[in-house]
Amino acid sequence: MINTVLNIDGMTCASCVARVEKALRAVPGVSGASVNLATEKASVQGQAAPDALAGAVRAAGYEADIELPDATGAAPVQRREASGTLPAWWPVVAAMLLSLPLVLPMLAAPFGHDVMLPGWLQLALATPVQFWLGARFYRAGWKALRAGSGNMDLLVALGTSAAYGLSVYLLLSAGAHGAHAEPHLYFETSAVVIALVLLGKWLEGRAKRQTLAALDALGRLRPDEALVRREGKDVRVALAELRVGELMVVKPGARVPADGVVVDGRSHLDESLLTGESLPVAKEPGERVAGGAVNADGLLLVEATAVGAATMLSQIIRMVEDAQAVKAPIQRLVDRVSAVFVPVVLAIALATLLGWGLAGGDWQAALLNAVAVLVIACPCALGLATPTAVMVGTGAAARHGILIKD
Repeated sequence: MINTVLNIDGMTCASCVARVEKALRAVPGVSGASVNLATEKASVQGQAAPDALAGAVRAAGYEADIELPDATGAAPVQRREASGTLPAWWPVVAAMLLSLPLVLPMLAAPFGHDVMLPGWLQLALATPVQFWLGARFYRAGWKALRAGSGNMDLLVALGTSAAYGLSVYLLLSAGAHGAHAEPHLYFETSAVVIALVLLGKWLEGRAKRQTLAALDALGRLRPDEALVRREGKDVRVALAELRVGELMVVKPGARVPADGVVVDGRSHLDESLLTGESLPVAKEPGERVAGGAVNADGLLLVEATAVGAATMLSQIIRMVEDAQAVKAPIQRLVDRVSAVFVPVVLAIALATLLGWGLAGGDWQAALLNAVAVLVIACPCALGLATPTAVMVGTGAAARHGILIKD
């Protein structure tokens, strides 16, 4: 049975996880699929072609690419922002700066200060937040609708659009009727909700990057090159070109490029990354050494016995990654609940709108209450709580030399 790992882009909540898993399991030849929202990866078991799996994910409204380790066996480096692009926090700062003037009048009102901005100025501040900085919610929500389901982005888009649309209607109505008093507008509601959700997304991404940095640090223990003795000469080759059976020359202070057996020389190796032993371990001919260990004093000639993904360090990194991807029993329950969560929330919001409107006749208040249901019910934490806790726990342990496998 083949295990294929996919990197998934565009997931925002537990509902997305359920939809991607459903799409993957529908591919012929798939015997099992597990998607982790925190790591944004899917692990698929079966005989299905990787391209078919990626196509199924894209058809469900998400982006996917196949994760392939490089020739050295290193785990793929986490995706980073491309050079020359704006930092990930800039939408949060822009949304906060544009939303702040809308919130300040509310904060000043209890102290007797009336500093409410003119309606047209509120519209000018809220519009870029709604349709520029909040465009990601419309795109993701539309993809979910096209796939026949809903997600957190759809709830945010509907809730904030309702508050924004109501404010525009009230502003235009007041102008058409020649009202002198400013109507009560709700632009701050839509702008602040988008700003806070963007802030939550940025904090979530920052926590994931910091946690995954521990595994990246383990991967960097492997040198990029190896000094190999070929035909009596010592030559430097890329680690990907190292083969089993070749003789590696490990000088004092250098890292062992791959697992092997000492053929000649005596020295002490720092293997604390693997064993936790703080003192260097004596090595002599016939003894095994692990790739990534640091040679302390003597010159060693080591025959490579395992390279690339077969080395102990690569296997440890993979085991920790697998442990992060495994779902706890409570997470499987959350995924089942999330499959019906968004439709239920939409039904409750509609019932709230009709109930308040028909019972009291105040459709403005009814719409605001429906918006509150949509926004408050966003299931961000529902899908992230358990996988993030597992990820942070295993990442913190890795930083302290404790490696956890499933």
